[in-house]
Amino acid sequence: MNNFTYYTPTRVIFGKGTEAQVGELVKAQNCTKVLLHYGSGSVKRSGLLDRIKASLEEAGIDYIELGGVVPNPRLSLVYEGIELAKEEGVDFILAVGGGSVIDSSKAIAYGIANEGDVWDFYAHTRKPEASAPVGVVLTIAAAGSEMSDSSVITNENGWKKCGCNSDLCRVKFAIMDPELTMTLPDYQTACGCTDIIMHTLERYFTTKGTMELTDGIAGALIRTVMKNARVLRDDPENYDARAEVMWASSLSHNGLTGCGNGGNDFATHKLEHELSGMYDVAHGAGLAALWGSWARYVMDNCLDRFVKLAVDVLDVKHTGDDKQTALLGVEKMEAFFREIGMPTSVSELGIDLTALEILKLAEKCAAANGGSVGAAKVLGEEDFVRIYEMAR
Repeated sequence: MNNFTYYTPTRVIFGKGTEAQVGELVKAQNCTKVLLHYGSGSVKRSGLLDRIKASLEEAGIDYIELGGVVPNPRLSLVYEGIELAKEEGVDFILAVGGGSVIDSSKAIAYGIANEGDVWDFYAHTRKPEASAPVGVVLTIAAAGSEMSDSSVITNENGWKKCGCNSDLCRVKFAIMDPELTMTLPDYQTACGCTDIIMHTLERYFTTKGTMELTDGIAGALIRTVMKNARVLRDDPENYDARAEVMWASSLSHNGLTGCGNGGNDFATHKLEHELSGMYDVAHGAGLAALWGSWARYVMDNCLDRFVKLAVDVLDVKHTGDDKQTALLGVEKMEAFFREIGMPTSVSELGIDLTALEILKLAEKCAAANGGSVGAAKVLGEEDFVRIYEMAR
């Protein structure tokens, strides 16, 4: 095992009707004015936004609003939010939505607490020194941003999708009511389940040692999400399945499933960031489209972990040949993706990648990650090209 630091300061309020507590939770932060940040019309149509406003008003909390967050959240709206927040004297950001809304809220929080261009933090030319506090009312189980140190933003100038990681942005509280996810389209639910699994797999593959307990937690989380993703495919209003997936979302990306190992591979995520940055595909679907190709490309460098995944997590019977067993595990994971309506190739996303586009994607991925990324196998620009080619 390896040394590690595990830091999860976020207060979680989980269960039915918990959004009614938002006013008191915000009031406890001793803020003077809140920016209520959200996405499109779903939070309005469901009545959630009105309930949140009523709770804030009952607690005597002054607020302003900024909607319009889209998947792969845009830097232009972040800039708008920063300007609005500074003009209005905002000192707390309340995100109502999923990962995109939370990431946009974190970026605004960085922008009002630091001088200069907030994009510098995502381009990795500067590090943030402070962040305004953020709270969350979660409506989508997927990104895990409600308990992570991560925020990912898309810059329309060049369609660069980049992340900033800092403990400064960890949210103060996260309200999680599984009932709020019941109105999601089936495809979005499946994308979320895929992202949750991927956050765990990114930490699972390592050549640097691990912990038995961490492996057990990671395996249980993956199996739980796979089981309940199938339940939700057939019964979208199953509360218990929604609850299992929502809690898994948070645990998959708060560091728990990487404690003591040398994981944090995240190559598939980095490759997908460029894909969704350029083509605006759903993040979870993009991950599913790329993962099998990444796995086959790096497998020989991390074969024991692929065998462990196949046998211990996916219940593949060992054939006596490690490579064959590992490949059966990859095929079983891909079969699961197809079961829940996810793609296993880029062409299934409706994208016909040309050789020139692949070179551009690989170049952008290398530039965004200092030339290389990976823990199962360290990958560079030429490797990125090959994986994108395999994934076509």
